[in-house]
Amino acid sequence: MTLAMNEILVVARLGQRGDGIAPSETGDVFVPYALPGETVRVVRDGERGQLVEIITPADSRIAAICPLFTRCGGCAAQHMAPGLYREWKRRQVETALSRAGVTAPVAEIVDGHGAGRRRVTFHARREGPGMLVGFMVARSHDLIAIPACPVLAPGLARAPAAAQLIANRLGGSNKPLDLQVTASEAGLDIDIRGHGPAGDKLRLSLTEAAERLDLARLSMHGDIVVERRPPQQRMGKAMVGPAPGGFLQATTAGEDAIAALVLAALPIKAKRVADLFAGCGPISFRLAERAQVLAVESDKAAVLALTRAAAATQGLKPIASEVRDLFRRPLLEHELNGFDAVVLDPPRAGAEAQAKRLAAAKTGTVIYVSCDAATFARDAAILIAGGYALEGVTPVDQFRYSAHIELVGVFRRRKK
Repeated sequence: MTLAMNEILVVARLGQRGDGIAPSETGDVFVPYALPGETVRVVRDGERGQLVEIITPADSRIAAICPLFTRCGGCAAQHMAPGLYREWKRRQVETALSRAGVTAPVAEIVDGHGAGRRRVTFHARREGPGMLVGFMVARSHDLIAIPACPVLAPGLARAPAAAQLIANRLGGSNKPLDLQVTASEAGLDIDIRGHGPAGDKLRLSLTEAAERLDLARLSMHGDIVVERRPPQQRMGKAMVGPAPGGFLQATTAGEDAIAALVLAALPIKAKRVADLFAGCGPISFRLAERAQVLAVESDKAAVLALTRAAAATQGLKPIASEVRDLFRRPLLEHELNGFDAVVLDPPRAGAEAQAKRLAAAKTGTVIYVSCDAATFARDAAILIAGGYALEGVTPVDQFRYSAHIELVGVFRRRKK
């Protein structure tokens, strides 16, 4: 129910998602795309406010780099000057730690954007006679066509057109689709989700589309339709062929920055290291330049990609691998005690079960890579209660203009 129309508010601070937060007589109002210090006119609906007019703009407001900003839901912060933007992202980490009762120094943000994101997911659905392909409209399930996106790496310049052509070939199913497009050293790698199994006729049509688009690989739900060239990614000394749709860090620069922070925290004399939630090996291969590595990951396809790349790469110390669900079967204390350091890089859910086992183990160093500050803070509290000290946290920004932030935290077991 609309409580007020054309209400004038003064924005006090930024929220976690980048909304401006303006106090009012009935509570805080969240105003997308408004900045601290601005006086704004909004159409208000409960605690949400739609920005109608910026009466007094903040000095920290800058022009967006994309004409679709505020319409497309992909970016939240193109209007923030660099100083405010960095402060907002860093404060997200500080707030998450504080809420969990964790005290630790938070370093300045490392810029991990580099050349841009190397992977993008387009949504596609039938609208009228054709297929509409694009991103979600901000705060909506509607789609907006994206002819180009300035946060993508140059290798994805052809991605919107390629996604449109592939979607057109799939339009007969009338199903909403996701098309994940990844830039690789061999060209575009596209995985289609939402369609279901494809018959011979459709597979032939998709193969012809892959030829026309000069794709490296085209797959459906991880099932390869055609692989014209191996879509490899460089990870340290290794060239890795990730499984279709397999996890990758968002940017090459972000992966490099995270790996550099992990290596900098690794004990100089470390001989054996466990890389847990290892994926296809972006950190494992860097670690193996200095120590023996056990890479543990639940995704069989990722472990296979890691194993193949390790066998083909010279100049590395041994990498052993294990397929294991660390949520249900975390490494136990007696398994952990044989390692000089443990690296964790879990999904957004964090690594609570594994953190509890580490808290009871004797491992001297834990290096935790996280894509969710809240679950990291929860797990950090577990490790600290188990005898670790959180030496410091470094945020890494590889999702420029979004509310997402990566981080690397370094834990050392306290001496008794």
